[in-house]
Amino acid sequence: MRRLVIDLASPRAVWRIPRDRVVEITRALGQGWEVSEVKAPAMSDGDGAAGSPEAIAAARGAEVYLGYGVPSGVAAVGRDTLRWAHTATAGIHADPMADWVIAAIAFFARGLDRMVSAQRQGRWAREDFTDGAIPMREFRELRVGIVGLGGIGSAVARRALALGMAVAGVRRHPERGGPRGVEWVGALADLPRLAGGSDVLVIAAPHTAETAGAVNRSVLERLPLHALVVNVSRGSLLDEAALLELLELRRLRGAALDVFATEPLPPEHLFWRHARVLVSPHVSAVTRGFWERETALIVDNIGRYLAGAPLTNVVDLEAGY
Repeated sequence: MRRLVIDLASPRAVWRIPRDRVVEITRALGQGWEVSEVKAPAMSDGDGAAGSPEAIAAARGAEVYLGYGVPSGVAAVGRDTLRWAHTATAGIHADPMADWVIAAIAFFARGLDRMVSAQRQGRWAREDFTDGAIPMREFRELRVGIVGLGGIGSAVARRALALGMAVAGVRRHPERGGPRGVEWVGALADLPRLAGGSDVLVIAAPHTAETAGAVNRSVLERLPLHALVVNVSRGSLLDEAALLELLELRRLRGAALDVFATEPLPPEHLFWRHARVLVSPHVSAVTRGFWERETALIVDNIGRYLAGAPLTNVVDLEAGY
């Protein structure tokens, strides 16, 4: 009997697999398969760590593993039998993350950050907006530069274009281009050029040896006056100290950050109290639609796997994502 392991019992409600989704996956397998559902809590943040003893035991002799990352203990016991490992931590988050990016752009471009601050003070702050002290911008005048035009970056681009923004970007394979309407697509070496023409710089690339530290002080200093920085990738791509300095100098309008070099963000960090920083606790991907998308991907790949066809969203081992 062939066996598939479901190790998706996250202690976090939004990531915990519902019972009806387990049934849907089981039905997709058809005859000749046994499904082992691990009830022990699964580490849904990161790469799955070592894995629970229950998950490791279930993975022994299994052919397929569905989890969060591939826990080292699971990989060790499945070395000889495991043929397909699916991680639910990536690959389907583009749409909700792109929605978050657009919301973050609006938050600063239309002055909602200052409105929230004034409301907390009980202050009728009309003059703040009518005397020109706060740059109130329309979407159609914004130039958006996207670092990483993969799934997430392309979803951001499509939304920005639909709202009248101009879009350009850089990616690992610039020859793949971007969504229709993107003005130009370059390589990572073109990042300084991208920054120089971006009122909003969106960081949406994965962490790799090539991208780590890519958005450094030099890149940030090239951004136009009152530009906005949005990071939904990894904190390791962005020079946070340089970002803070430029915010303090009022060179930048603001920063919307969903990811940080250290997570959770330390309580003493200046980002917490900065008037022009939106701190989001790494939740831009959270959505009620997660399990609908995740199950659809799993079921589709089950069909492909059983037919001997290539799977969707296969990790490129050379690229590291």
